[in-house]
Amino acid sequence: MASTSSSTYPAGGTWFDTLKRSFVDVPVDTSNDNAIDTTAFLEAAESLTTLFDVLGSIAFNPVKNDMLGNIKKVRDRQLAARSESENIQSLVINELKTKKHTATEGLLWLVRGLDFTAQALRHNVSNSSDELSASFRAAYTNTLKPHHSFLVKPVFSAAMSATPYKKDFYAKLSADEAKGQQALDTWLSALEQRVSILTKFQTRKEAKW
Repeated sequence: MASTSSSTYPAGGTWFDTLKRSFVDVPVDTSNDNAIDTTAFLEAAESLTTLFDVLGSIAFNPVKNDMLGNIKKVRDRQLAARSESENIQSLVINELKTKKHTATEGLLWLVRGLDFTAQALRHNVSNSSDELSASFRAAYTNTLKPHHSFLVKPVFSAAMSATPYKKDFYAKLSADEAKGQQALDTWLSALEQRVSILTKFQTRKEAKW
């Protein structure tokens, strides 16, 4: 396990040090209705998908690919209308004005995926005796499962059962358990905050199609 762990993160560091962008570094403009910087948010979401590589099973490939596909939908809109897409909320509002909703729908599914990941990790942090499989199954039931078709549910359910043992997963985050837990909590809190902002935004009339 030591050799596997050491290749996942820099010596003396954590897996979070390898991310191109952490959710901690995604700007939120509290003076502008909690506007979330689009480029930074998409980079952080993209970075999060590498967590599924740490989980170490090809069963998570559909989960990862689904999130990457939705990131692409949002980014394509950003690139097509840069001046109207500096923050996530304006991207949605301006796309809907064109009577299209490709990126808006992609964002809806992306936020659900981020919420799923956040809830799984928070459940595991808060329930120290639970294995990852229990935490991921609980999070799936609360977030994605109600929106999935009967064809998709088995694919995602298989991934929930393919999680590694808890001790092996946390060893891949850092050789120093305390440092890894601290880094996880900081990153997870930032992720939860941004998911909460966007989830609330998506309930508003101007964010619906």
